[in-house]
Amino acid sequence: MISNERPSPFGGRPYQGQPRPPSNEDTLKSERVQIERKTFVFALKENPRGRFLRITEDVGGRRDTIIIPSTGLEDFKKVLDEMVKASKEMPQKTG
Repeated sequence: MISNERPSPFGGRPYQGQPRPPSNEDTLKSERVQIERKTFVFALKENPRGRFLRITEDVGGRRDTIIIPSTGLEDFKKVLDEMVKASKEMPQKTG
């Protein structure tokens, strides 16, 4: 246990060391992008709580995932567009 971590009054983590039960998610659209040695999977999904975008990065079998609620997609796109613009405008450092 981490020093600042306290046991939950509600008991232990229910799925620790066990597979989670299947969730009720529908995939509405999915796209795969290969960039260098990384594979990104963009999946627009829906569950009883709403729609969301799941972005999964796979590098040599190691996966990391972020989930963005559909209510934040416009803000996410705005920031991503700004980063693309900045990347094109700024010269790359060499050395």
